[in-house]
Amino acid sequence: MLRKLLGGGHRHAHHAIDRWAWADIDLDALTHNVQLLKKSIGDAELWVVVKANAYGHGDVPCAMTALNAGATGLLVALAEEAVTLRHAGIDEPILVLSEQPRSDWQTMIDHGLIFTVYNIETARELVKLVTPKKPVHAHVKIDTGMNRVGVDPAHANEVIDTLIAGGVIVDGIYTHLACADEPSRPENSRQLDAFDSFLSALNARGVNPARVHAANSAAALLIPRSRFSFVRVGIAMYGIQPSALTDLNLKPVLSLRARVSHVHKVRAGEPVSYGARWNAPADTIIATVPIGYADGVARRLSFTGGEVLIGGRRLPIRGAITMDQLMVEVDESVKIGDEVVIIGGQGSESISAEEIATKIDTIPYEVVCDVSVRIERKYHSAN
Repeated sequence: MLRKLLGGGHRHAHHAIDRWAWADIDLDALTHNVQLLKKSIGDAELWVVVKANAYGHGDVPCAMTALNAGATGLLVALAEEAVTLRHAGIDEPILVLSEQPRSDWQTMIDHGLIFTVYNIETARELVKLVTPKKPVHAHVKIDTGMNRVGVDPAHANEVIDTLIAGGVIVDGIYTHLACADEPSRPENSRQLDAFDSFLSALNARGVNPARVHAANSAAALLIPRSRFSFVRVGIAMYGIQPSALTDLNLKPVLSLRARVSHVHKVRAGEPVSYGARWNAPADTIIATVPIGYADGVARRLSFTGGEVLIGGRRLPIRGAITMDQLMVEVDESVKIGDEVVIIGGQGSESISAEEIATKIDTIPYEVVCDVSVRIERKYHSAN
């Protein structure tokens, strides 16, 4: 089903004022990534994770683009996220990846969303909402060792039997691997062995859910036995390698950009920004850029060698990044209005989310998810 993206397609995408800070979202890169991932996962279906505003990229445009590129289902964390996708006209399967508050259940049923269930109390209450006119679909999540959410395999049959007896359509069983980005870790084999054992016992009882899944991006690429009937691809779709061991030709989808708003000279010995944490060792030209930690630029970059690109050159951030602005040491060639790249490429240079993550001791997921709703997403596609 081909969809046309209108007006940016996301509830936060419309900005009446042209702010000098924005994110470019390359939907052609996303299409490339989805198609490449599809070729890399064998016969498994590809479902894509668009929770957290598609990891900061914009949920509706990214979901539509991924479906156009061959994905067959969507995954979110919250009922609210799924309802947004339904209101945009998306009618493919949407699985909500955790149990939701009881107050959301009827809305989920009305919008044809797939429940995740892993508590017996949830199963007993959910069956009370089953009616002939509105079927209720659920996937049961098995905790094979992640120890976050899920039902212990020893108690899973009670959950599954309760749902089935009450008329809920249990068309999926799944688990989640804790160490998929390190495929040689023994935890992966232990979890998959436990999952396989449970599935075998379930099938022996005559219960054969249509969909079985365990693989995230890293597992889909590095642990073939985890693929089952479909894989859940998140971070890789957005062009970020899910593991240090993957080297797929993924293209980054998001770049974060701004423009120089002020240029001034700081005399030798003078401080820059809050706390006077950096003092100019000599007369220095400083450019101010109107983007800060409220927009998703980590304040920690101030003190860990953070850089930006201006004119295709890497230039150092100076002083503490503030809520709405950051400062950069430049030369006399830099002028007000010049483009600044925080994440992305300019000329022959580039700064990746992975590089930033390394500098602030986190993961690239956090870097892109932190790009706030204050930042307009500008969607680009040649198609």
